Amino acid sequence: MEPIRTHTGLVYPLNRANVDTDQIIPKQFLKRISRQGFGEFLFYNWRYDEKDQLRPDFSLNKPKYKNASILVAGDNFGCGSSREHAPWALQDFGFKVIIAPSFADIFYNNCTKNGILPVRLTDEEAQQLITNAESKEYKLTVDLELKKVYDSEGFEASFDLPQYQREMLLNGWDEIAVTLTNADKIDQFEEKHVVYPKTITN
Repeated sequence: MEPIRTHTGLVYPLNRANVDTDQIIPKQFLKRISRQGFGEFLFYNWRYDEKDQLRPDFSLNKPKYKNASILVAGDNFGCGSSREHAPWALQDFGFKVIIAPSFADIFYNNCTKNGILPVRLTDEEAQQLITNAESKEYKLTVDLELKKVYDSEGFEASFDLPQYQREMLLNGWDEIAVTLTNADKIDQFEEKHVVYPKTITN
């Protein structure tokens, strides 16, 4: 995974609460065996009509959000089933940061395991960002080292992230990489606990 320290990007506002994982990536697209290729199906039932054509009235299809890398949404983002495909689809589409007042726990953890930074702000702060991004092309900076979100217009907010997940994202580690940081200790343990095969006697 790529490390996330400071990210500045265009904001896409999704002014909806309780966005569940089946809305993020519908179940009919879960047959793929790799993590790539899910982005085109992100929010499929909202982005496409019954003829599989892009809906011009859905906000994410508007040209001004084409290169958005920060998504700001309402409460309880990522609720529903525990499918890991949801952060895969968001990441494959180009989102690196998701901001919301609250997240479903499993989705939140799946984000940090897959290199997406989930940021909890207050409802008022999130709504301010949504309003800004709805009215114009709006950029934010998210600083994971300082645990701050800010723009060039005076907005600034702090957020928190558990230290374990923060270290993973700052260093670009997945859980295997975290385990391998203790490779020396693992080797030492194995040397002290060698299991010899039993001697077979007649």
